[in-house]
Amino acid sequence: MDRVAAQFPEAVAERYVDRAGGAWAVIHAEWLPKVATFLKMDPELDFKLFGSADAVDRLHLAESDPRFEVVYFLYSLKRKEHVRLKVRVTETRPEVPSLTPLYRGANWWERLVFDFYGIRFTDHPDLRRILLYEEFQGHPLRKDYALRDRQPLIPERPIKDIFRGPGTSGIA
Repeated sequence: MDRVAAQFPEAVAERYVDRAGGAWAVIHAEWLPKVATFLKMDPELDFKLFGSADAVDRLHLAESDPRFEVVYFLYSLKRKEHVRLKVRVTETRPEVPSLTPLYRGANWWERLVFDFYGIRFTDHPDLRRILLYEEFQGHPLRKDYALRDRQPLIPERPIKDIFRGPGTSGIA
């Protein structure tokens, strides 16, 4: 993180070490693509493996503004090190630049965060729900999602029988 802070001093909002000894950097959202590109392309750093991304709803925390954090885990096979990045996102404008153009592995994770938290990823090639159906209302991992609310009923969609497993003849 020292190299990132030296290369992009205005990009890093905060740095800290967690209880397990992991180093974290909070990056301003507009700098995320440049910082991630630097981490991946710098031959000494070589963070080419996209581990995962997720989000945190900070609604009930003492310091809850901005409300959301998008967290990224990158790994360098060469250095055998993880890098942990956070981007803080407001409730009024929940948007983060997509890392999918840089890391193809970010595609699924960004769709998951969009689906469950409602955080949009600008320039994402296919930002749509991944686990919930399109008509689902709300985002279930937000801490203000009503657990007892009912989702609207939708008509059953026809499913093509594209694969029959072993032992099935298809004859009724």
